[in-house]
Amino acid sequence: MWRIGVRQLTRNQQTQQQRLGAGLRDSAAWKIWKYRQTSTSAASTESATQLSDAELAEIGGWEFQSRRLSRSVSVASIGTAEILPSNRTASLEASVFNTLDTALLSAVHLPLLASQSWLTQWLSDSGSDVLEHHGSGYKSTAQLSSRPRVGVKNFASSAAVEQVQEEEDDENQLREDVSRNDTVEIQPGKKSSQVRFSELFKRQMEIETKAWESAAAEYRELMLEMCKKNLAPNLPFVQSLVLGWFEPLKNAIEAEQKAVQDLDFRAHRAGYGPFLCQLPADMLAVITMHKIMGMLMSDLTHGGCVKVVSAAANIGEAVEQEVGIYKLLNKTNKKKKAKHSAIKEPDPKEQAAAVKEGKVKDQVKKLIKQQKLRVANKVVRHANGDEPWGNEIRVKLGSRLIEIMIDVATLQPPASQTEDDMEMRPAFKHSMKTYQGPHNLSARNFGVIECDPLVVQELDKSVRHMVMPYMPMLVKPRRWTGYGSGGYLVLPSTIMRIHGAKQQKEAIQKATKTSMQKVFRALNTLGSVPWRINTRVLDVIEQIWKDGGRLAQMIGTDNVLVPSRPCTADEAEIRSWRREAAKAKRINSERHSLRCDTELKLTVARKLREEEQFYYPHNLDFRGRAYPLHPHLNHLGSDMCRGTLEFAEGLPLGPNGLRWLKIHLANVFAGGVDKLSFDGRVAFAEDKMEEVFDSAERPLEGRRWWLEAEDPFQCLATCMAIRDALVSRDPEKFVCNLPVHQDGSCNGLQHYAALGRDQIGAEAVNLIAGEKPADVYTGIATRVRAVIEKDASDDPCSNPNVENAKLMLGQVDRKLVKQTVMTSVYGVTFIGARNQILSRLNERGLADEATIYRASCYVAKVTIDALGQMFKEARCIMNWLGDCAKIIAMEGQPVRWTTPFGLPVVQPYRKPGRKLVKTTLQVLALRDDDSQPVAVARQKSAFPPNFVHSLDGSHMMMTAIACRKACINFAGVHDSFWTHAGTVDRMNELLREKFVQLYSQPILENLLKDFKQQFPHLEFPEVPKRGDLDLKEVLKAPYFFN
Repeated sequence: MWRIGVRQLTRNQQTQQQRLGAGLRDSAAWKIWKYRQTSTSAASTESATQLSDAELAEIGGWEFQSRRLSRSVSVASIGTAEILPSNRTASLEASVFNTLDTALLSAVHLPLLASQSWLTQWLSDSGSDVLEHHGSGYKSTAQLSSRPRVGVKNFASSAAVEQVQEEEDDENQLREDVSRNDTVEIQPGKKSSQVRFSELFKRQMEIETKAWESAAAEYRELMLEMCKKNLAPNLPFVQSLVLGWFEPLKNAIEAEQKAVQDLDFRAHRAGYGPFLCQLPADMLAVITMHKIMGMLMSDLTHGGCVKVVSAAANIGEAVEQEVGIYKLLNKTNKKKKAKHSAIKEPDPKEQAAAVKEGKVKDQVKKLIKQQKLRVANKVVRHANGDEPWGNEIRVKLGSRLIEIMIDVATLQPPASQTEDDMEMRPAFKHSMKTYQGPHNLSARNFGVIECDPLVVQELDKSVRHMVMPYMPMLVKPRRWTGYGSGGYLVLPSTIMRIHGAKQQKEAIQKATKTSMQKVFRALNTLGSVPWRINTRVLDVIEQIWKDGGRLAQMIGTDNVLVPSRPCTADEAEIRSWRREAAKAKRINSERHSLRCDTELKLTVARKLREEEQFYYPHNLDFRGRAYPLHPHLNHLGSDMCRGTLEFAEGLPLGPNGLRWLKIHLANVFAGGVDKLSFDGRVAFAEDKMEEVFDSAERPLEGRRWWLEAEDPFQCLATCMAIRDALVSRDPEKFVCNLPVHQDGSCNGLQHYAALGRDQIGAEAVNLIAGEKPADVYTGIATRVRAVIEKDASDDPCSNPNVENAKLMLGQVDRKLVKQTVMTSVYGVTFIGARNQILSRLNERGLADEATIYRASCYVAKVTIDALGQMFKEARCIMNWLGDCAKIIAMEGQPVRWTTPFGLPVVQPYRKPGRKLVKTTLQVLALRDDDSQPVAVARQKSAFPPNFVHSLDGSHMMMTAIACRKACINFAGVHDSFWTHAGTVDRMNELLREKFVQLYSQPILENLLKDFKQQFPHLEFPEVPKRGDLDLKEVLKAPYFFN
């Protein structure tokens, strides 16, 4: 039991306590304080008081429906902090926020610390994001302190009033969260929730700050162990290679650092030298090795080599990030040591530095109070010497590290390999390669790092040893409060992926916090959803992978055979062999990359397997679509990723949850079943119930019905959930963790139909109610099939398409045309459509490559013609958007707009520019587009799809916030919305309401008004004429999202 020292508070302090807000009033800390206030005598008591279990039960009285009376987590582990009078707050402030360790302490003991009004105000002013525990989740004190205080009038603007209202909604949700989750049974021998959180917080900090350091230490320990026990021959081949490279690479980097320290600035050292010495050599060695190997594994088209400029920039950026973390940790450690060192005579220089540092801190505090956060950030960066390095420094440093690695990394083939040459040879080499431009229009030479084929063959087996710092988080992400404030605790995180677009970055930074508040709230909602690994599905995946893959769309672990050169002088046969050999090598390269990708995903799943829950911090692309920051295993990934993930928090199915599980089963099984009515899908699932049970209980030993699904692993997970619900005593009370999806029906066309109030288009994409869902893909496929059947019956002499048509008979289905239909309203070109269809035909292994290419050209043309006939209104709006974009781009300006959700967007497309940088390895050409003229054609063609993507992103974020207020778990995958089976009905209501709310605004009129305000001297065409669609029809459309 924690002891709490309670002192009599002054009237002024009592008033401050009363203003803390209803969120803290409902917390255990508040109830204890209130109890002590009424029960303690007026005289100040200095002695610590212990609360008994009975007293806790009396104070709390938390008994919710059928739950047993239990000790509240926030009471049972309240912390050791005292409620202090005002004259002691300064010393507490200094001690709490002095180091990372005490920041962790403040997170653990927050319930009482939050009762200090100075602290909540300090956290609010400084933007600090310490977390408070509320049941299964953690709320930020910055969030709590930003709430309107009780009894204080707010004379703010209408926008601020709206924000306050939203914060009150958040507060109401917090109360419901507390009432639902705040009582948990603390069993003997088990750690309290806050103790577990503190451990998770510490682990998360170590993951983010010590990834490279830990990897270097692991190599050192492994080397000593291997040498001591003579076990090196038993290591996997590539792991033994990397282990062998570590020491020579470290020594070579140390030698280079010594040369820099000796002021030997030959060979371009002046450009990178000072930056090379900011990290220990062992950490630089690990970063260099892992980054190069990681890029070699992730290259999908040129397996075995990577461009020098990409590798150098990647390594330089990783070193820069690690330097920032390293400085932070070193500064903290120095402060700790200084505290424990003996008192000595003050040094005048140190005193002057301390005075200067104090002035800087005062300046920063003043700027923070004035909410000039960008200026404050610059002051801090300048004081710490943390100005961004810039691309030139990064590539110079990266190039030198690559050059050192090429010099020291060698290999000798294993004795088991029958090679004539068993001598040591370089593992990497630097060379020049010619890369063909898009559509065979141009070719350019690039410097590349080539990897020895022997290493390439073994790389995918060693993926699990790679360092992946941007992992899913073990605690909730930091709340987003600005461009670079949010997400990971320490790792650099930005709210938008700008890829160097300075104008977009400036637009976000200049946007007011009020205008961006909804965006912050939406991303915070997406990031606060707890996930966990579905271990039963993961076990099945692991077994398939162990057995060589090739099941459930998993890539096989073997390669195709590369044909040997024929013994002939016939040029035609030689050319044919070269084509087939090149094709086989390309396939093997792609398979290698896919195997590495699969192993990366499985490595992450293995690391997270035993975690009770984890989180995905999200950010945006420049159009406003949300993505998890972790790139490998997430819910936006493949079927394997989605089948492996489930919500960590389960909910009872309720009256309709089992029905939605059955509908979800039909949706992931697909094959046309997903286009039936809801009743038809339920009937399908019930008819297959024997197969469902067999799949759930014997996924690999049984009849394997789940493998017939289009999304097999998601189908397997659903089979398991349905089986578990049906064998439970009461399916309605069965707690289910499976996410159930509701997908838009060709969502891009849905947005165009709403923009143009297009009645015909709305019917085609389910904005209007129907007995069963309309399927636009099947509709287009039917039109294409009719044209092909007609052409196939024509005379070959009069119709040149007869041969192609005959080849395509029986091949046209919705899957063949689906991608082209989806991207048509986004401006897909004939070449794009041809490539999409060609990919689908290649998957079916039809005829030879040349014949399939001709057929794909034919089918692409027919498909585009069919689309033009069905969606004339969408094309009209798309043309209007393109015309407006062209007018702006012709003025030399990028197209910029603000989404209905308040997000500023600037299209980044400019003519390519290059800046030559001389490095020790070669002259590198860096992209330098910001100073280049805008690319008019690209600005025009990209604007319609980007604008529509910004609208679907707005709809998703609006729905996310609405679900959060309704206490519904929500995850979004662009136009696919996920929640628990028991809350699908409520989410469906909300997403329809938000769609109608979005398009009830004059979106196109507002866009035109914005353009005219930006460019008053330009003439823009008027908004296209609208149709007569009643948007409220969407509220009654059951298959709008289904």
